[in-house]
Amino acid sequence: MKQIIILLLILLPTFVEAQQQQNNLDSLQLYLKNAANDTIRMDALSQVGFYYYDNNHDSSELYLERSSSIARKLNLKLYEAGILSSQAYHLSWTNYPKALELSLQALKIAEDPASEKNTWNLAAGHTPHVERLSTLGWTYFNIAQLYGNTGNTEKQMVSLLKAITIAQSLRDSVLNMLATMNLAGVYLDKFKKLDSALYFEQRALSFFSESNGDKSDIGWLFGGIGAIYLEKGNFDLSRNAFQKGLQSMQEQNNLAGVGGLSLSLSGFYNKIDKPDSSLLYAYRGLETYKIFKDRNGIANAYSSLSSTYDQQKRTDSAFAFLKLATALHDSLNNVERKNLLAYQNANFDEQLRVKKLEDEKIQTRIKIRIYAMLAGIAVFMAIAFLLYRNNRHRKKANELLQKQKEEIAEQKENVEQTLVELKSTQAQLIQSEKMASLGELTAGIAHEIQNPLNFVNNFSEVNKELLIEMKDEMSKGNIDDANAIANDVIENSEKISHHGKRAGDIVKGMLQHSRSSTGVKEPTDINKLADEYLRLSYHGLRAKDKEFNAEMITDFDNSIGKINIIPQDIGRVLLNLFNNAFYAVNEKAKLLANSYQPIASVTTKRSDNHVIITVSDNGNGIPKNIVDKIFQPFFTTKPTGSGTGLGLSLSYDIVKAHGGEIRVESKEGEGTTFIIQLPV
Repeated sequence: MKQIIILLLILLPTFVEAQQQQNNLDSLQLYLKNAANDTIRMDALSQVGFYYYDNNHDSSELYLERSSSIARKLNLKLYEAGILSSQAYHLSWTNYPKALELSLQALKIAEDPASEKNTWNLAAGHTPHVERLSTLGWTYFNIAQLYGNTGNTEKQMVSLLKAITIAQSLRDSVLNMLATMNLAGVYLDKFKKLDSALYFEQRALSFFSESNGDKSDIGWLFGGIGAIYLEKGNFDLSRNAFQKGLQSMQEQNNLAGVGGLSLSLSGFYNKIDKPDSSLLYAYRGLETYKIFKDRNGIANAYSSLSSTYDQQKRTDSAFAFLKLATALHDSLNNVERKNLLAYQNANFDEQLRVKKLEDEKIQTRIKIRIYAMLAGIAVFMAIAFLLYRNNRHRKKANELLQKQKEEIAEQKENVEQTLVELKSTQAQLIQSEKMASLGELTAGIAHEIQNPLNFVNNFSEVNKELLIEMKDEMSKGNIDDANAIANDVIENSEKISHHGKRAGDIVKGMLQHSRSSTGVKEPTDINKLADEYLRLSYHGLRAKDKEFNAEMITDFDNSIGKINIIPQDIGRVLLNLFNNAFYAVNEKAKLLANSYQPIASVTTKRSDNHVIITVSDNGNGIPKNIVDKIFQPFFTTKPTGSGTGLGLSLSYDIVKAHGGEIRVESKEGEGTTFIIQLPV
């Protein structure tokens, strides 16, 4: 009586969970009843089928079969494969031939990339391709159970390893956990390699912590770990693992798990010689399997009870349960033998079918080879004919080729002579461009030199008069007045010296521009260089056209300091840009007269490791259709005789040679801006 009361207390949480599960079932049945179309009905049927998955095999099979039938009708291949694979897993214990048939159907669908075309209700984050691989991985996992139950350990391990490989590629922790856990079971049950089995069980446990899988899985994991520790003789760890597993199964109302873990604990207590506890858990397992209607589990419970009663020397009870276990095992073994025989026949038929397909493939390959050989012969004959025909024309072709070769040699000689002449002409044009820019400078330099020379001449005349006056004052004895005049003479002499040096600098700059570049970079004040060439360009144009006038704007960044450049080359670039700017504003001024104020500006700015020089004007701008051509050699928009077309081309080459960049921004009718970027 005491044992019955304790058993009822143990089973009480299961009954409470059962009530909760009944509420879930009612919700699913309502969802199925209100299904508005075949797709929703298919989904509802599969959910009800999976509800019964671990508690009522017959009901589960019925609902899943109806769901897969609708999926087949709707051509939802991957959904159908998932249901077929799940059905096969169920049948792996009761109907081997049917399980094999459904597994092969699922594999055929999941291995075919075409099944990705029509999908529905994909898992979160899954593409059709990922969904197919996931279905393939689960199918390998499920068929592994069939191979294990039918004694084909080699295929079982191969299928599990394939499932693990796919799970790792998809980072599917649930599949990885279950496949690894079953692999641990193979090492424990088939090979008795306890350390390997424990290693894989612990890996599966780590995968469970990463997953959102069924909480019943943790129960099976602890059950496997408990069995390994029991074999190792570590009874404390074994008992703890079995009890954790049983608690998890109770919480999930997993009757198969509750029955299995109860019998595991019964066997544990029987091994450590605690028959009362062994009987308690054996009876619990028996009652659970009766509810679950699992005949194999019931037979195992009878055997556990018989073994425990026998250990207590209670012969009558032991014999009674042994008799029940033997009868049920015999019945199950007969069914198992028939099931296994049918599976072997089905497997043999499948092997024959595969062999037939291989034979057909071989025949097809032989035919392809024959056709390829015939095609090769035909091609060979065609090639032979073509070679024969070509050989007849070869002599004529050789004669013609020799004649053409002689003509080409003559043309090559002419081209080489022309190239020499072109290079000479190019050098002359470049020199002409340099001389043209020098000519532009001449008038400006003359103007620039004239100013300091005027100062020199004027102050020289003044000094002459002051000296005469100083002599008069000295002769009169007016020393103070003579000293004052002497001071004025000294001050004027300093001004003469200053303006003389200024004229010398202008001449030096002219010489630097006119002489050939040394190609050697030297520290140069870019602000001073730009300011000097701006003024020279302006006065050069003023010398040719007295009516021309323009506002010059400068904005120099004094933080730049000196940079390493070839001053003659960069001077040519700046002079060319200033000349173009003044030419543009002058042409616009001729059209607009007094309503227009010509402006040309130059700015410098340091940006990171570069100096940016900007030359702008408010002239007519450059048309869009030619703005991309302005850096091409010999391209010019000026009238014939007004430009060589080499200025901007040479400027582009000079800036590139300095490791810099030059670009243009122009708006037709508003003006043009050239931007030079030089490395510091």
